Amino acid sequence: MDGMVSNLALITGVAGGSVAPQTIVLTGLAGLAAGAFSMAAGEYTSVASQRELVLAELDVERRELREDPEGERRELAARYRARGVADPLAEEVAEQLSRDPDQALEIHARDELGVDPTGLPSPLVAAFSSFGAFAVGALLPVAPYLLGVTQVWPAVVLALVGLFLCGAAVSKVTVRPWWYTGLRQFILGGSAAAVTYVLGSLLGAAIG
Repeated sequence: MDGMVSNLALITGVAGGSVAPQTIVLTGLAGLAAGAFSMAAGEYTSVASQRELVLAELDVERRELREDPEGERRELAARYRARGVADPLAEEVAEQLSRDPDQALEIHARDELGVDPTGLPSPLVAAFSSFGAFAVGALLPVAPYLLGVTQVWPAVVLALVGLFLCGAAVSKVTVRPWWYTGLRQFILGGSAAAVTYVLGSLLGAAIG
C-alpha cells in the first residue's frame, strides 16, 4: 500500500503539471526504484540494528549465566514463585532447567528480554521483502502508461482499486469490517492523489 500511495501521488502530481506521458512513465519508474531501494535500505538497517541490540543483550545474559549460575538459578526460581508455583517445585524446576546452559539462556531471554534467541529476524529477508512489496505496489499506478495509456485517470482508477482491495484484506487481522478498511485506504490514497494533482497543476502553471 505504501508503494501504491506514494507512486500514485507522485504520478498524479507530475500529471497535474501537464507534462508528456513519457515524462510520467520515467517519473513513475524512478519513484518505484527510489522508493523500493529506500524501503529496503531502511528496513535492513532497522532490523539489523534490532538484531544487534538483542545479540548484545544475549551476550550479557550469557556472561551472567557463566559467572553467576547460582544467582541466575535463584532468579529463575523467584520468577516461578511469583507466578504461583509452590516454593519447592519452583526450586526444582529452576534447578533442572539451569543444567543445560543453552536452555537456561533461552528461558532467561524469553522471560527477561521477551525474545527467542533461535528466532531472530533476518535483515536480508526483511530488506528483500520490503523491496518486493513496495515495487509491486508502486508498479500498479504506472502500469497503464507502460501499456500505452496517455491519460492519468486509468492509473488513478487501477491504483485506487488496488488500495481498496489491499485495505479490505487488512480486515482479516483486525476487528473492522472489510468495507471499512478498504474504504479507509481508498479515501487516504485518493486524497493524497488529489492533493498532489492540485499542487502539480499550480506549480506547473507557475513554472510554465
